[in-house]
Amino acid sequence: MAQGVHPRIVNLARALHNNGMQRALLVLPIILPVLFWAVYHYHKDRHLPEPPTHLLLALLLGLLAAGVSQSLYVALEPLGLRHDAGYLAETNTLGLLAYSLLAIGPIEEFSKMLFFVLVILRFREFDEPLDGIIYASFIGLGYAAIENWQYLEYLTPLQATARGFASPVIHIVFASIWGHWIGRAFVAGRSILPATLIGFSIAALLHGLYDFMTLVQPYSALPFAAALIIAIWIWRLRVMRSLHRQAAAAANKIER
Repeated sequence: MAQGVHPRIVNLARALHNNGMQRALLVLPIILPVLFWAVYHYHKDRHLPEPPTHLLLALLLGLLAAGVSQSLYVALEPLGLRHDAGYLAETNTLGLLAYSLLAIGPIEEFSKMLFFVLVILRFREFDEPLDGIIYASFIGLGYAAIENWQYLEYLTPLQATARGFASPVIHIVFASIWGHWIGRAFVAGRSILPATLIGFSIAALLHGLYDFMTLVQPYSALPFAAALIIAIWIWRLRVMRSLHRQAAAAANKIER
């Protein structure tokens, strides 16, 4: 022990150091999946890659979207429409279904989609349908990172790890639905309003249904919830492969 340093100060410093190390280890399951999926989507967009700064901005917009989402939940309180989803799961199954479909799904998908429409569509580099899925996915990654951070203090390390890997995938797949619909209409030069309404409605409905299943029966409903996510992911892969082929064919025509 250094001369003149009180033992209590040393113990406090050690405690803070240990707590800081534990916190850093818990944050890794949040950061690593985000980095993995960011690299994955950057690679998927290799035909006409988006500027990394734009992708980073999309991720940061996802952080803001999480704040908007929280504000919308708070705004439900004066109207008597904000509920504890966990409590509803234990006491009112129909109430939870209504809350999941009419509040959770719409609020979270609207919050992410808002910045996509207001900011992302202004990028000049948004020039192919695949960009809709790519940018929407980065917004979903940012949203998931904040959501996981908010739950961190309530979870065990194992739960934090599981959620850290699952949450980004969940937000990516739902955001990809409206991202694809809007992006396809935008690149084709059509009005994005119908595509926005359709894509948002599908994403919000499926998101709400997913949350309902995982809340009302966390274990027995897990296979059904997982099947829903896998089904959307397969659809997403097929769409991305089709768009890749179209982009490659267009590039070959230009070279000729």
